[in-house]
Amino acid sequence: MGTGSNFGFADGEQTGDSTRELTYIAAISEALREEMRRDPNVLLMGEDIAGDFGGAFKVTKGFEAEFGARRVINTPLAELGFVGAATGMALMGLRPVVEMQFADFISSAFDSIVQFAATAHYRWKGAVPWVIRAPSDGGIRSGPFHSQNPEAWFVHTPGLKVVAPATPADAKGLLLAAIRDDNPVIYFESKPLYRSLKGPVPSGAEALPLGEAAVVRPGRDLSMVTYGAMLHQALAAARRLADEGIDSEVLDLRTLKPLDRPAILATARKTGKVLVVHAANRLAGVGAEVAALVAEEAFEWLDAPVQRLGGLDVPVPFSPPLEDAYRPNAEKIYGAARRLALY
Repeated sequence: MGTGSNFGFADGEQTGDSTRELTYIAAISEALREEMRRDPNVLLMGEDIAGDFGGAFKVTKGFEAEFGARRVINTPLAELGFVGAATGMALMGLRPVVEMQFADFISSAFDSIVQFAATAHYRWKGAVPWVIRAPSDGGIRSGPFHSQNPEAWFVHTPGLKVVAPATPADAKGLLLAAIRDDNPVIYFESKPLYRSLKGPVPSGAEALPLGEAAVVRPGRDLSMVTYGAMLHQALAAARRLADEGIDSEVLDLRTLKPLDRPAILATARKTGKVLVVHAANRLAGVGAEVAALVAEEAFEWLDAPVQRLGGLDVPVPFSPPLEDAYRPNAEKIYGAARRLALY
C-alpha cells in the first residue's frame, strides 16, 4: 500500500504485445481517453480536471488539449450542482463522466444522485448514463475527509450500479463498461492503489461485464470475499496461510451492485467457511449483505459462522498508528482467517 503523495502523472510500460504493464491509475486514464475517442457523446466534468493540472490525481492531464473545453469541463466546488447538470446532460443523450475529487465529497451530491438520477428510469423510463468516478479508501494518512469508503450508501439505493475494481485490468475494463451502461454508475477507485500497483492490461477497448465476480485464487479450506484494495491484503494473507497448509480461496467481487450472488454462493458451498473483508466500516457494510446471503442460501454447507472484517465504527483517523488500528490489513486478515480455518 502506498503511504506517500498520490500526485503526479501515471504511466505504464509498453511490452510490444497486446498486454502492457500499467499502473492502476494509468489504466483508468487510458479507459477515459479511448472511450472519448470512440464516442463523441462522452464528456468529462469535475473540479480542476482541465488544463495542465488534470485533476487532483492527474488522471485527465492533457485531455483538454486533445478533446477541447466543451468535453473536458472544469466545474465549481458545487457537487450537488454539477451532478445535477450531468444528469440533465445524460437525459439528453450525452454520457458524462464526473470526477468526484474525493469520494468523501459525494455526500454533497447525495440528493441529486439518490432522489433524482437513481429513480428516473422507474418514474418515467428516463436513461441516465453517467458515471461518477469516486477516489476512495485510506491507508495514506489523509484523515477523515479524504479516506472514506461510502459504497454501502449507494448499494442500498435502487436504480444505481456500483463498481469497485482492484486491479489495473479490471479498472480499465469495468470503467469502459460503466461508461457504456445506460444506468447511473458509481465507480469507486481505490486511491491507495493508484501508483503502488502495476499489472497487465490488455490493449484495446474491450469492456468487462458488470456484475461478475472473479476467483482470483482458488482454494479448498476457506473463502475470503473482498474487493478494492483489500483484495491485495487478502492475497498476502492467503500466501502466508498456504505456508501453514491452509488453502484459501479469494473471491474479488469487482461489482458491488449487482452482486454476483452465484459466485458468492459457489465459493461458500465449496469451502464451507467464509470471511468477508472490506476497508469500509464493518457496521452495515457490504459484507453484511454478503454474510446474510450466505447464511440464508448456503447455511447447510457451512462448517463455521460467517465472519466479517472491516473498519472500526469511527471516523478515519489521521494519526498513522490510529489509522492502522482502524483499518484491516494482511496481518489482521491472516489472524481472522486462521481462526476461521481452525474452527
